[in-house]
Amino acid sequence: MALALALIRHRRWQEFLGEMMMERAKTCAAWYSSRGTTKVDLKKLRPMILKRIQNRAKDYPVKAMIPVAREVLHSRSQLFHGVSILLRAIPIVACKFCPEVYVGEQGHLIKTCCGYKHHLKNRAHRWTKGTLNDILVGVETFHLDNMFQDVINHQQRFDFDRIPAVVELCWQAGADPRDQNLQPGNWIGYSSESAASEEADFMSPDDLRLVANATLKSWETLRSGVKKLLLVYPAKVCQHCSEVHVGPSGHKARLCGVFKYESWRGAHFWKKADVDDLVPPKIVWHSRLQDPPILLDEGRDFYGHAPAVVDLCSKAGAVIPSKYLCMMKIHGLTAPVENDLIIGPDQRSFV
Repeated sequence: MALALALIRHRRWQEFLGEMMMERAKTCAAWYSSRGTTKVDLKKLRPMILKRIQNRAKDYPVKAMIPVAREVLHSRSQLFHGVSILLRAIPIVACKFCPEVYVGEQGHLIKTCCGYKHHLKNRAHRWTKGTLNDILVGVETFHLDNMFQDVINHQQRFDFDRIPAVVELCWQAGADPRDQNLQPGNWIGYSSESAASEEADFMSPDDLRLVANATLKSWETLRSGVKKLLLVYPAKVCQHCSEVHVGPSGHKARLCGVFKYESWRGAHFWKKADVDDLVPPKIVWHSRLQDPPILLDEGRDFYGHAPAVVDLCSKAGAVIPSKYLCMMKIHGLTAPVENDLIIGPDQRSFV
């Protein structure tokens, strides 16, 4: 008798659960079907979207970020001026066929040259005299009248000026366009070279050390300021080339040389830009006290690296921040040199 009652209760419980699952399935099917049949009228949404974009532009520039933008422009001007002075006292060399740069008089023997248009691999460098643009890499972008203007088409690429990306970022952040830091002479840094050449000829080592410390401080202030501005103001960079666009969306100018023969004809693929995209660090080989006078290819695993500005300032006696010490391998071992290893003039790739 007890077994029969248990079977009856179990059967009723299964029927109850079955009815509950059926009701739930009908409810879900009705909900999804209603969502699928709902049509969105894009013609009615377009004016709302455009109005929202126009209202968003009223929030910019952010008043709290205007002092940061002015500080970035001032640090950029001081950085160009300081590097120009240091280059008069400390020579640099640049490879003739690749972007490699070395802070020193003779260069190194490390075979990392990729050749013109990256057609070669692991070749010796051919060194020439370096300039300011080899240390401070210029990144240009289109200058916009306002941040939320229409997207630049390919046919309009010559209607807009090209200025440094840092200047454009500060311009959109509310920096005064009438400031002398925004003049074309200071955009590329050439105006400070003539004045710096006269100052560097009469400097003592102590004065040069002060200039190096001030230049390194300007470098850190510039990068930290750009990092703060990128948290508020959007910027884009191409995934396949170094093209940068300061704005909420990239432009449509087909300038990407990687895929210019593909079906999309050189269109950029945009992603969020970082501080290294607007202010490239330009990593170079760093020569330490325990290293040989000329860095050899056999010891490339022992040598350290550093941004070009940091390495230049360290050669002038500046105090290097602790965050670069690991990269520079200050206290690391040097490469073992064999006794019969002699470097002759024919082994050096200098011009």
